[in-house]
Amino acid sequence: MRKIKFFAIGLIPGLMIVFFILNKKGASCSGYLPNSRVIAETLSKKMVYSDAFAEEMKVQKIDEKLLRDSIMKFGEVDFTKSNAQKKPCPIYILNYPKNNPRFQINFEKCENDAVFKSLEKLR
Repeated sequence: MRKIKFFAIGLIPGLMIVFFILNKKGASCSGYLPNSRVIAETLSKKMVYSDAFAEEMKVQKIDEKLLRDSIMKFGEVDFTKSNAQKKPCPIYILNYPKNNPRFQINFEKCENDAVFKSLEKLR
């Protein structure tokens, strides 16, 4: 019982210190999930739009800022419909928003750029 008390006396303050340090730096554990990694890697690459995608962006009145800051950032990759193992460029399907999606985006994440193929309005 005495060992448990000493363990708790060290563990609790240690966790609090780590929590405050990581919180102050803006770190989060959500960046390690597959959805977050795919989106972060895609946003770090040069975005290339197919003609059909660019035309649908004009029709839906979506600009690149909205695509980057809202749709990509808050969308969810549908891994059941995606082909993440395809070489050299995996294909992903992204739904936005996560709950009750309105848009579906089909894109390839290549080594140097992300090629956006299609944009569909679901409802």
